[in-house]
Amino acid sequence: MPDDVPGQPAPTAPARKGRTQTSVLRALFVSSRPLSWINTAFPFAAGYLMTTREVDVTFVIGTLYFLIPYNLAMYGINDVFDYESDLRNPRKGGVEGALLDRRMHRPTLIAAAATNIPFLVYLVIVGSPLSWLVLAISVFAVIAYSAPVLRFKERPVVDSVTSSTHFVSPAIYGLVLAGAIFTPQLWLVLAAFFLWGLASHAFGAVQDIVADREGGIGSIATAFGGAVTVRLSVISYLLAGVLLLFTAWPGPIAAILALPYAASCAPFWSVTDASAETANRGWKRFLLFNFISGFIVTLLFIAYWIGHPAAGA
Repeated sequence: MPDDVPGQPAPTAPARKGRTQTSVLRALFVSSRPLSWINTAFPFAAGYLMTTREVDVTFVIGTLYFLIPYNLAMYGINDVFDYESDLRNPRKGGVEGALLDRRMHRPTLIAAAATNIPFLVYLVIVGSPLSWLVLAISVFAVIAYSAPVLRFKERPVVDSVTSSTHFVSPAIYGLVLAGAIFTPQLWLVLAAFFLWGLASHAFGAVQDIVADREGGIGSIATAFGGAVTVRLSVISYLLAGVLLLFTAWPGPIAAILALPYAASCAPFWSVTDASAETANRGWKRFLLFNFISGFIVTLLFIAYWIGHPAAGA
């Protein structure tokens, strides 16, 4: 569409440049999935803060990194290399996933690198060899999920494991960076979180079965079928809740949070592949549950903080 409007002066070069920059920023913003920012920033922030009990520069920089640059890399790379299948996916083009114009592919990859590298350099400088390893695994999982050749998202089961790593690794990284002691209780919490991630990815893949198959993309859902994948998701959610029952108080309260997720998936227990897109109703509830669960988990962290004061406090 031309910039000129009949009867009005043509936009000046600076005005056109300004509009172009705004358009690019808007596309990058949508591609980074703002609704999901908290899903990666919160685990890092919680792990780091619950260990150090203080807000320092590293806490702020790490939280900012996992809030925006990390998500821009994760989802931006995905939008670039999933473009052909996204064209066939009716969910794309909104809060559930951007349909990134071809002209934005190169700027998106450049922006992902430009925003990630400075943060990563700082985090490496302040970290330890073990934290470097965890951070490397986290970043590798982000790239490997969608990038050509690796394409972990097209390897059934590996796709769900990698996706869960996207969300659990920031928590582990925050804990390691802060020097946390990994007790059996903490491992149970992380294992429950990992099962939640597995279940969430698997269920999310069900709604895309038709689009993925048309685009030649494999996934845990295209391999196992909609019904089996939904059942695996329900079981994984419930197992996550069971693990939390064996954690220190107030951890067992968090076990209740697994029930709404399992209940939201359950109506699709016998969904057919042809009707798999109907699972989108459950996925939309999932997005809402994340905010409610996040609020409750925050309250539980506060309760834990009060009930377990830092040594010497």
